[in-house]
Amino acid sequence: MNTDKIYAEAIANEYSPKETSKVIALKKLDRKAKSKANIFAYTFGVAMTLILGLGMCLSMQVIGDGSAMMTGIGIVLGILGLAGVGVNYPIYQKLLRTGKEKYAFEIIQLAKEISESAE
Repeated sequence: MNTDKIYAEAIANEYSPKETSKVIALKKLDRKAKSKANIFAYTFGVAMTLILGLGMCLSMQVIGDGSAMMTGIGIVLGILGLAGVGVNYPIYQKLLRTGKEKYAFEIIQLAKEISESAE
């Protein structure tokens, strides 16, 4: 077995022009349909979790001056964070459904073409 030849072919394949197949196009459309929902869910979830944590720290007097006002602000922030974390998944589902509806026709057409050509 000539490993130099295999290595050379592998490198040549990296630089050769790629054909875009229908399966790759289908995967790209699927990712495109889901990307807005995923980006929102992760960003909003992280932000609300940080707000919840800040509220917990303020209400338990880990940070801040320990006054009643800071504890009250911490409780309000904690409740806001809990509400945000609680609504994150329903918002994600709605955005995902919207994205899927937007690209459904193209994805179904491409999937039909792939399944027909495979037969």
